Parts: sequence; structure tokens; C-alpha cells
Amino acid sequence: MQGNTGNSNYSRPIVKIAVWGISIGLIVMILAVAVLTGFKQEISNKVIGFGSHLQVRNFDNNISYETIPITENQDWIEDALAIPNVHSIQKYITKAGIIQTEDYIQGVVMKGIDNDFSWKFLNDYLIEGDTLTITDTANSNDIVISANIANKLNLKLGDKVKMFFIQEPPRMRRFTIHGIYDTQLEEMDKIFVFCDIKHLRKLNNWEDDQVSGFEVQINDIEHLQDVDLALTRLVGSKYSPDNSVLAVDNVFDQYPQIFDWLSLQDKNMWVILILMLIVAGFNMISGLLIIILERANMIGIMKSIGANNISIQKIFLYHAAFLIGRGLLWGNIIGIGLCILQQQFGIIQLDPSSYYVATVPVNLSFIPILLLNLGTIFITVLMLILPSMLVTRITPAEAIRFD
Repeated sequence: MQGNTGNSNYSRPIVKIAVWGISIGLIVMILAVAVLTGFKQEISNKVIGFGSHLQVRNFDNNISYETIPITENQDWIEDALAIPNVHSIQKYITKAGIIQTEDYIQGVVMKGIDNDFSWKFLNDYLIEGDTLTITDTANSNDIVISANIANKLNLKLGDKVKMFFIQEPPRMRRFTIHGIYDTQLEEMDKIFVFCDIKHLRKLNNWEDDQVSGFEVQINDIEHLQDVDLALTRLVGSKYSPDNSVLAVDNVFDQYPQIFDWLSLQDKNMWVILILMLIVAGFNMISGLLIIILERANMIGIMKSIGANNISIQKIFLYHAAFLIGRGLLWGNIIGIGLCILQQQFGIIQLDPSSYYVATVPVNLSFIPILLLNLGTIFITVLMLILPSMLVTRITPAEAIRFD
């Protein structure tokens, strides 16, 4: 589409602004989606890592970590493993305790785990030492603590610590620090200490087959509600061998403050996407109007030789789509490039005490980026249909005025 040189020089910077408006809009949208979904994924994985997606426990348990035991020999476990998306089930015991050193004390929650415990989560965040080796025979005196606790109490790998348990009568145990982890999720790091489940059974005077409950891990958190419903029906339809009544809790109910905060980020993301699409659309509208007015003479000539309004509109819309495609190309290159740089080098740092992560997390996924591109093309072209109808108002006689 050629116009006279003067007009072309006039419209060129406006068209460039429109194209870069599309690029910047897409860059912001890619970063918003990648960062916000990255936050959700990273923080959700950390919360779930400490307590799994679902927990089956005694219905009479209160909100404390001193629990009422149930037997580990449950008839429903085999059926639960057959529920779609259920990955594994592991038993646990929790008990409140106090770590004492020469200068400091710290309240913690001991989480007793057995040899069926999956260390995959903590292995990703282990910064010193190793995880525990649990056997069916001998008790392990090793524990895994967080860097948060270690720093507060001035502890290091290999140190022996005293742990006091407030009960009747009060008891004390000595443990050796075998590993130190750091998830940067302060709410969890400051309390959880991992130990051999057999220690907590003895402290509670429980039988060898008694536990606080079971942690159920699933393959995809998107199916959490479905698995929760199926597991609740299954547990509720069977009597526990020790005649206890069981309840199912999911991670959303256990930590509502965290997941409510994450849900709020979804709303922020949609606000950003809508604003960027509106800005990009109006940039293209202004650019298209300038192009149409600049080529009014050409439109008049085309109409004089028989071209109809729709065919001329299509020409301008195709040209606008080409400009949008150019903007999207640069937007993808820059937006994805910035995400990769953040992924690889963690350029932007955060305060873990406020954001639960040390660097801005990025989740790059093909499908969301593809949908952003397709959505931008569709919405901006749709917004251009109305201004492109300016073509219908230009007649060959009026076009002479623009010559």
C-alpha cells in the first residue's frame, strides 16, 4: 500500500508507535502470566510439600499438633490408591516440642515419618547434609531442621540438640542434626522438624501401629476437589478397625490465608491482561485511522474502478494484521527472553519473609503464550473492524481533497 512520500513519512512514526504498543503490551502480558503462575506453582508446591494435598485423620482432632491416634491398618487404603489421580499415601505423626540450646529456645513441631515417606520435596531444598534413613528396627536419632531454625539457634550440621516435650511427665530427647533444608516459606520453615516416627510413638505411649493420620499425594492439584470428594465418600463409608471416625482435610482448607492470597493474584493478572489489550487495541485503532486517511486518494481511485467497500476494508485489516504480527514477533522475543534470563540467573530478588521466595519465580509454558498471541490478534483485529468502516465514508469525489 503506497501513498505519497510526504504522507508516508508522516504516518511511519505513528505506525511504529502502534506496532511497539502491541509489542510492549504482549511483553507485559507474558511477564504477568509467567510470574503470577510461577508464584502460584512455587508457593503451592512448598505448602503441599509439608503436608501433602490431603490428610486423613481422626475426626476428633483439634487444631493443635497433639493428635488423637488412629491405626495404620486401614481397609480403605487400597481402594484410595485406585482413585484416579491419587499418587501415594504415607503415614505421619506430629507432636509439639521445644528445642533448647545453651542460649536459646525455640518451639517447633516434630513431624515423624516412616520409610514410606517421599523425600522428593525436601531433596529439592536440602542445602546441607542428607535426609533420614528410616528402618523398621532401630530408631534413628537424626533429625532434619530448617535453615531458619538453625540460624535462630546458632546450630550447624552434626550438632546434638535437646528436645523437650511438655506432657505428663515431661520428657527430653537428644537428637543429631543430619540435614538442613531451606524452602524460604517462613511459616513452615520456622516450625517443622523431621524425625523418625518411632520416637513420637514412644513419647505418646502409642501402639506400634498407631499414627496421627495419612497424607495423600495426588498427581495434579487441578483435580484436588474431585479426589477430596471421592476420598471423603470412601473414608466415610468404612469403619476404622479401631472404631475411630475419620475426616479428610485438603490443603486449601488447612492454609486458607496462603491460597486466598494466591487467588487474589489471579484477579490482578486478569486486570493486567485486559488493560494491556485495551491499550494495544487503541494504539492500533489510531494507527489504522492514520493509514486510512493517508491513503484516501488511493481508496477513491479503487472505488472509481469498481472496488467495493468490503474488499477495501479487508485490505486495510490485512495490513493491520500484518503490523500486529510484527509487534507480536518482537513482543514474544523480548518477553520470553526476559523470562528465560530471570529463570536462569534470578536477576530480580525478593524478600522471602514477605513473598516466600528469594527470586521472582517464572513459569514459561507454551499453551498460555500461544493463547496470549491468538487472543491479542483476535481482539485487536476485532476492535479494528469499526474504525475500518471509515473506508465506506470516502467517495471518489471527496478523495480528490486528499490528493
